[in-house]
Amino acid sequence: MDSQSYKTISANKNTVVHDWYIIDATNLPVGRLASKIALMLKGKHKPSYTPHVDTGDNIIVINAEKVRFTGNKMADKTYLRYSGYTGGQKSARAEEIMEKHPTRIIEMAVKGMLPKNTLGRAMFRKLFVYAGSEHKHSAQKPKQLTL
Repeated sequence: MDSQSYKTISANKNTVVHDWYIIDATNLPVGRLASKIALMLKGKHKPSYTPHVDTGDNIIVINAEKVRFTGNKMADKTYLRYSGYTGGQKSARAEEIMEKHPTRIIEMAVKGMLPKNTLGRAMFRKLFVYAGSEHKHSAQKPKQLTL
């Protein structure tokens, strides 16, 4: 029987190439933006995707203060955090977080979509979010990515 044999190629840390991409978040919905960013950080857009290897790319997000929520979520959505002490649960509305720390909205949304293990934490470290249009990664020559 004449047949070709194909071997499954599994990526490892020596063969993975991490590209740099820049995304302008102006007028993009938070959830849709975060799901695309999480997909790129995981590396699922690459044919060499391997679940146990960090095959994702580095993502730079600019204009995080111009991101939008659909509906009335800016006033209604609450974010909870817990200090670990009794009665230490605190809540904040999306408006309040946008005023003080506009980058945290995108960071929290993306972090919730990544795996909750060491690999997920390594993926999250490749996300760089900036409130304005200036960033310090011009030496990496990031490619513009439109969503």
